[in-house]
Amino acid sequence: MEINEIKQALQVRYVKLHFTLRLLEDTILPKNKVSALRGGMGQMLLKMNCVRNHECDSCDFEDECIVRRMMYSKLSQKPEYMKQGDSLGYVFECDNLEEYFYAGDEIQFNLILFGKNIVYFHQYLQAFSYLGMEGLGKNSSKFVVSSVYNTRNKIIFENNNVYMENYHIQTVWEYVDYRMKMQKTENTIVFASPLTVKYQGEFIRKFEIEAIVAAAIRRIHMLNCFENLNLEPLKKMDRLPECTNLNVIDTYVDRYSATHDNKIRLRGIRGSMHVNEMDLELKMLLLAGELIHIGKNTSFGFGKYTLVE
Repeated sequence: MEINEIKQALQVRYVKLHFTLRLLEDTILPKNKVSALRGGMGQMLLKMNCVRNHECDSCDFEDECIVRRMMYSKLSQKPEYMKQGDSLGYVFECDNLEEYFYAGDEIQFNLILFGKNIVYFHQYLQAFSYLGMEGLGKNSSKFVVSSVYNTRNKIIFENNNVYMENYHIQTVWEYVDYRMKMQKTENTIVFASPLTVKYQGEFIRKFEIEAIVAAAIRRIHMLNCFENLNLEPLKKMDRLPECTNLNVIDTYVDRYSATHDNKIRLRGIRGSMHVNEMDLELKMLLLAGELIHIGKNTSFGFGKYTLVE
């Protein structure tokens, strides 16, 4: 695997948006807020746009459906390992685990949009504005979208004004290049959200560098397909380093699925691992994974990690 091949594969466009919600009443919210935010966003998009009474399986407007494009983007070339309904165009991040809130309290979360989904900012913003009026979670907690900032801390939305000149579109390579210039040694991987990775037919129960690198390569290829870059998947690395100081915690997130009308338990592992050696190619792949997330359920914030000293 050559550096230029990796650089070419990382020409995936993205926008990272920092949302702030201000609660309008005292309330209780779930610890895991990503599921509620994602599910509520989907319901609002359907409510605003659906013309066939939410009967997606028999809809004759499927190809034109903006909700389908935003939530479950179609690929012109689809890898055989991808399942129908995989979400590629966006990722949620929220590390707020508080449950009890007072009126006026704020909640921050990140929404990362990739490729073609970048153009739907106004639809996402409108969906969260409507969700604030309907209410979040089982207590229907009311809120307003207080602001949206970019990664350079510039305002995109505030006080009902939109500043699209600050809508900063970057590539994954630009993120990796920036991260590589930040610090010299970053050999510990800390998983901030559950990691769910299937490797050699089994879901991993402990951190394995081979499985993590394979998941990063697969995720990069999926986003290449989403962007119509027509690139071959990156090759497996010939040699991978040993990993030590494994700290593994089994974890899960319960979410309600409107599609299945019941609760679904999403399982994964959290913790950390130390990579004994890290050459440039490996570091580039792992830094890309920081941003794009790896494994299953990435749209729910799964597979988020950070390389630290």
